Amino acid sequence: MKVHEVPQDDSVLAGLRRACYAEDGQGRYVVVPSRGWEVERIVNEQAHKALRQVLEDTRQAVLEGRLSALAYHMVHCQMDARLLAANAGLCRWRVRRHLKPSVFARLGDDMKQRYAMALGVSVQSLNQVPQDSS
Repeated sequence: MKVHEVPQDDSVLAGLRRACYAEDGQGRYVVVPSRGWEVERIVNEQAHKALRQVLEDTRQAVLEGRLSALAYHMVHCQMDARLLAANAGLCRWRVRRHLKPSVFARLGDDMKQRYAMALGVSVQSLNQVPQDSS
């Protein structure tokens, strides 16, 4: 892309700029500031909408008793069982097991504290999910 072709559309950057590489008149790559690209904004909005839907589906599953509150907080932090296990210092199978409401309810305070630290929430909020989707 040439320097004059770098997009300057409104985007998710909210007025900030970021560096892009473009080719100048002599064929060298230079850093050019860009306000964003409309296509990028649209794709990001679609991705955020999909993430919100997954989070809402998980919240409903927790409220219906199919998953533990741990599942909601894991999805909220955009983690899967492997990543949460690595951050909490546990085996993946234990995290997957703790996604069951009956198993999670029996966890001790020490284990819940490990999860709370890995997810960046308090132990109290780890045990619950929001009642509405807002």
